Amino acid sequence: MTKAKKIAILTTVFWSYDGISRAVELQVKALADEGHGHDVTIFTLAANMNAPVGASLVIMGMPANSLMQRIYRLFFPLDLIKAVKYVPKLKGFDIIYSHQYPLNWLAYLAKRKYGIRYIYYNHGISYGDRFSSLAEKTYMKAITAAANWTIKRADDGISISKYMQGELKKQTGLDSEVVYHKIDANRFHKGLDGLAIRQKYNLGDAPILLFVGRVSPHKGVHLLIEAFNLVKQEMPTARLLIVGKHTFGSYSKKLKAISDSSAIFTGDVADEELPLYYAACDVYTTATLWEGFDLPVAEAQACGKPVVAFDIGPHKEIIDTQGILVASGDIKAMAKGIIEKLKKSAPADICGVSE
Repeated sequence: MTKAKKIAILTTVFWSYDGISRAVELQVKALADEGHGHDVTIFTLAANMNAPVGASLVIMGMPANSLMQRIYRLFFPLDLIKAVKYVPKLKGFDIIYSHQYPLNWLAYLAKRKYGIRYIYYNHGISYGDRFSSLAEKTYMKAITAAANWTIKRADDGISISKYMQGELKKQTGLDSEVVYHKIDANRFHKGLDGLAIRQKYNLGDAPILLFVGRVSPHKGVHLLIEAFNLVKQEMPTARLLIVGKHTFGSYSKKLKAISDSSAIFTGDVADEELPLYYAACDVYTTATLWEGFDLPVAEAQACGKPVVAFDIGPHKEIIDTQGILVASGDIKAMAKGIIEKLKKSAPADICGVSE
């Protein structure tokens, strides 16, 4: 057993519907369990989850309005009150893992002031050109520039895929170890019963497609809906469940304008219910244009579901032999792949129950 250490985990938010937050939760559980027994504290700006058993949670606060949150994140280094209040709280820690900008800034200041080892946990930042408006593209480029400045000052790096390892080296010069996200096998596994989800949305025995993630332009939800509309031409009873938080109002309006009642926007769902959504579907689908890992893909596969996705970033590393990869942006090929997988779905899989 290694000597227990005092470890700080910095993440912008600790929200149940946020992929990075879920990765943080699993990291903290591993560090704080009986085998390691490290003293772990999570520092975050906002949270709707409790700290895992054996860990502590410090919520520093940020604006409630989503637009103000984006502005605040960009200009976080100007919040001297946060720095004066929370950097001293990092004194005495052996290691700081920072999962995101802007909290990298606090990790850098603590390293500079107290000599604490700062490890950047690289989930990546979506490229600005994956967004549609000039304002969004400009914002993402500014965030990337600010993040890269803080990343270059880390002592070490951890990347969530080989793809991200290469991107980190190219953008910042920082070497990193690849550590793939671990899936919580107690929650995501074959044999779950998705009947309750089918009943909740009156889906009956309809073929079900599922997407889980933020409803954001870089997630390509508009392309997924276009592919789904092609699927319905051959399989009119098919339904698409889109599970995730809406973060761009104008984009969400666009999506609803190009879809009908067969595309169901569930919004956020209770964390304990999420595995049942995977169980209820026949095929997991995503038209995302950028990912550092794609945790929902791995969760869906853990539940025994085939995946159809664009061949982008880390997908070659993550998607197993059951899945189908198509060229990015090719919605006709995506629709064809979805139809192929739906036709192979056995009756026993209709409600997600494996034999």
